[in-house]
Amino acid sequence: MVLVFLANGFEETEAVAPIDILRRNGRDVVTVGIGEEIITSAHGVTVVPDVTEVDLTLSDEIEMIVLPGGMPGTLNLEKSRTVQDAIDYCVSNGKFIGAICAAPSILGRKGLLKGRKATCFPGFEELLEGAEFTGEPVERDSNIITARGAGVALEFGLKLVEALSGKPAADKIKEAMRCV
Repeated sequence: MVLVFLANGFEETEAVAPIDILRRNGRDVVTVGIGEEIITSAHGVTVVPDVTEVDLTLSDEIEMIVLPGGMPGTLNLEKSRTVQDAIDYCVSNGKFIGAICAAPSILGRKGLLKGRKATCFPGFEELLEGAEFTGEPVERDSNIITARGAGVALEFGLKLVEALSGKPAADKIKEAMRCV
């Protein structure tokens, strides 16, 4: 199962594109609403998440969590105890963590990027505390996958699939979507 956390002010493309690509890979993707039962994106799109944070239980079924960026979505994710607990769970259990745009800053402030390659939306580099900032569109270092922003949301989604199912699976989706 892949958990995608949505908080008011999230960037739509950074959430929906990876959800779509992960589901094309056959993954069970569950959207988790933080703070509300209906979440409003940075550009006024309302979304009804699959579950709210009060209904979430962290379990061995979790393969990955995904943190979309956007403002103030990233700040709302960061102050959520549920999101912080999910990050800690993934770190403790060797699960994948994906973060795009401003959201890698959450990982940076937790000290999880020290000595790792990472990327983020321009202007947030200083918040990737201790990371080797690469500026690449998408960067994977072990179990952490970071990306620059909405413009690379498809590439980010494909990298998430590659982490879970291998490059051939990601390439198959890429070809089917004509992303080549």
